Amino acid sequence: MKLYFSPGACSLAAHVALHEAGAAFDSESVDLKAKRTASGADFNAITAEGYVPVLILDNGELLTENVAVLDYLASQYPQLGLEGPLGRTRLLEALAFISSEIHKSFKPFFGGGGDSEKADAGAYVTKRMTYFAERVTSDYLFGDAPSVADFYLLVTMLWAERLGIVIPGALVGVLARLKARPAVLATLKAEGLA
Repeated sequence: MKLYFSPGACSLAAHVALHEAGAAFDSESVDLKAKRTASGADFNAITAEGYVPVLILDNGELLTENVAVLDYLASQYPQLGLEGPLGRTRLLEALAFISSEIHKSFKPFFGGGGDSEKADAGAYVTKRMTYFAERVTSDYLFGDAPSVADFYLLVTMLWAERLGIVIPGALVGVLARLKARPAVLATLKAEGLA
């Protein structure tokens, strides 16, 4: 497998998941503004979408969209998913919520929003993160081990931390535990964020 990522982008979740699973994979960073990979390739020739993550499977198939890539990784590495008859459904539910309610809410910060728009977005991010904070009863979102949903939420919590957005109390401990994991530390180092 090969993961195309941009340092600190949402592709960080898949990058962490691959490290956490101990998967054999290659990775290459992408300059999203220039649409060039670290090796100089035209990123638009790799994917017409022009953004990360992109995961190229060993058979050459290409996966895009964070939720799809994370779902695939959880299906390949069960320790990254959830057990039980509704495990996959609950995981997809969490991934979709993070994508549609939290991730997208950062747009004013990354897309040139004004101060008022950023303030509103920050309050909304905190409110939406509270959904998880009110449900956490263990070390991670769904128990004693992290799932791909934790890794996606990690990305948004790192953004919030950097931007001064309040992270709800119960998630502060989840963030600290995630940041201490060897896979997260290795990924942050690999992306030049450590």
